[in-house]
Amino acid sequence: MQPELETIRLDKWLWTARFFKTRKLAADAISGGKIHVNDQRTKPGKEVKPGTRLTITKDSYRWDITISALSSQRRPAKDAVLLYEETAESLAKRQQQIIQQREQRELFDFSGRDHKPNKKERRLIHRFKQN
Repeated sequence: MQPELETIRLDKWLWTARFFKTRKLAADAISGGKIHVNDQRTKPGKEVKPGTRLTITKDSYRWDITISALSSQRRPAKDAVLLYEETAESLAKRQQQIIQQREQRELFDFSGRDHKPNKKERRLIHRFKQN
């Protein structure tokens, strides 16, 4: 059994909580200003503990969470959700954004892979790019 953790690096916690697939991606997001600790920009090596507030921005989504537990090992998604508590406003806003994006996809029904341009369309594309 491992002793109970008191603090853990921010990049490692984001990885264990399954916000990012690798610690490198988590560290890049932190360095890029996508993660704020208590409304302040921070560094990947920042030590966090339960009760710390995080604001995470990723792929046009935003999470406002409070760390509730620490883990040094990456666990299944069901266990990872138990590491933090999300505010009700953040959850509602993100769900609304997901619904809007789904409706837009259905409304426009555009997928960029309908077909490859044929010879005539390629000529028009090349002609357009040259001018």
